[in-house]
Amino acid sequence: MTETTDWPAQLRDRGLRVTRQRLAVLDAVAAHPHQPAEAVHTAVTEQLPEITVQSVYTVLHDLTAKELVRRFDPPGSPARYETRTHDNHHHAICSVCGRIEDVDCVHGEAPCLEAPSGLGMKVDVADVVFRGVCDGCRVKAEA
Repeated sequence: MTETTDWPAQLRDRGLRVTRQRLAVLDAVAAHPHQPAEAVHTAVTEQLPEITVQSVYTVLHDLTAKELVRRFDPPGSPARYETRTHDNHHHAICSVCGRIEDVDCVHGEAPCLEAPSGLGMKVDVADVVFRGVCDGCRVKAEA
């Protein structure tokens, strides 16, 4: 992420204390979106070598609950995390290398898909996952 985010202010605005652990997790997720918790832990240990995987999971849970982090559950893969939380976007996943890219929703506001009228619930979010082969993997396969 190239832009600077005032994480301390964002935490305070959502009623959370500013801690080294929360700041380190937010920085790691912002720098490397779409990573599972274990990869976030590895990145955070560069700043905080003593932090445990369980602490990272706890921080991710708290940040997700306060909408500072979005949890994304790709099919057949561990949950991934990103700081892009307040827009309606989807994801494209390469089935060869696993690369994940954001895909803006072409219909705008959430949810961008209509649920069946007989569903019996108000839908807040509709996740779409595009699966395919990225250009890099396609070129390698054709070589």
